[in-house]
Amino acid sequence: MGIDKQSDIAANIQIGPTDQGMVRIYVEAEGGIELPLDFDPDEAEEIAEELRAAAEAARSVGSSAPKKPGRR
Repeated sequence: MGIDKQSDIAANIQIGPTDQGMVRIYVEAEGGIELPLDFDPDEAEEIAEELRAAAEAARSVGSSAPKKPGRR
């Protein structure tokens, strides 16, 4: 599966600071998968910038696709 393919896998994500001064992204998925990912604050800011850029790119793709009824 590539990054641009949809998936039916469900997961929960939590983001917050650790007691060691890191930023943790904690992913919990079906099947008992738990994935704690720790980043220093600078890395976390870079990830945030990448998320914003991806969201903007997704908006531009989504705005050119035909709208489905009942979705906003």
